Amino acid sequence: MTKMKNPEDVPGAFQAAWNNHDMAALGDLFDPDATFVNRFGHYVRGIEQIVALHTPIHETIYRDSTLLNELIDVDPVADGVAVIHFWSRLTAGAAHPAGPHVVDTLILAVLTRRGENWRIRALENVTLTNPRTGEAVLRG
Repeated sequence: MTKMKNPEDVPGAFQAAWNNHDMAALGDLFDPDATFVNRFGHYVRGIEQIVALHTPIHETIYRDSTLLNELIDVDPVADGVAVIHFWSRLTAGAAHPAGPHVVDTLILAVLTRRGENWRIRALENVTLTNPRTGEAVLRG
């Protein structure tokens, strides 16, 4: 099981699971009743559905992709509950139908602590786009 002792550990643990294309490790990051909204607005609930959402893309279009995550902030909202935001840069490789390219997203996650470990209870991923044109925007 992936150990996240602090909320600040979440972006790095998510990045490591993604970059290793290890869907079991990805599932370990989440609370059993967690929700996940991907950058296209697809909503799923529970570890099994979160892993099922990611497994096929890691076997195909994202099999050579990597993430680079950067923590923005941690907001403790109650004992054992925190909200975090982090930047996530997806670098897609040659396996993607659009070819190699980069996408920046902003991730919001609600975290809960069980014992000494933190888990993601809810995560939403938003692609950075120009609202007037719909074109992808890369942050500086």
